[in-house]
Amino acid sequence: MTTKHPLFAVLAEARTCTVCASALPLGPRPLLAAHPESKIVIIGQAPGKSAHESGIPWHDRSGDRLRDWLGVTSEEFYDPKKIAIVPMGFCYPGTGATGDLPPRQECAPLWHPQILPILKSLQLTIYVGAFSFNANLGGAFRTLTESVESYRTMLPGRIVLPHPSPRNGMWVKQRPWFEAELLPALRERVRRVIEK
Repeated sequence: MTTKHPLFAVLAEARTCTVCASALPLGPRPLLAAHPESKIVIIGQAPGKSAHESGIPWHDRSGDRLRDWLGVTSEEFYDPKKIAIVPMGFCYPGTGATGDLPPRQECAPLWHPQILPILKSLQLTIYVGAFSFNANLGGAFRTLTESVESYRTMLPGRIVLPHPSPRNGMWVKQRPWFEAELLPALRERVRRVIEK
């Protein structure tokens, strides 16, 4: 794959973005990953503090849980030819009273239209968390839970997941179908896509 693919230029520009630098408590450190051959894209919320400090997206307990939900190894998860990571916000937004602040509103409108349309090999889009759901599918479903429950009609091309934060453990426990039915279907689809 030639390095002249337009995606590489967009990624280089995105990784040096400072559009909302003055609003970021730890400064800008855009975290995203993609490749022209990416087969799956994860559109999450924004990096947490641990991810910001390490420079590795989903480098925290939520990431461990997400990889378990997907049934992938760390090596598979961080192989951009398999999985692209293009969140709603590329930088850590800071912490509020109840957890991390929402993704910065400048980010997705600026970068998603430049990145997502040129990922021509995508076979599965995974929307993770309420901010990703609201921005991309909020008009199609009343609630995030309703969209997660609709996984059978959304697969094979897309699926919505709650945020894998340990804080959402009660949400999962109250919905036994999530682990008993949705996760096996998701893992099967992910495995089929990345092993092609």
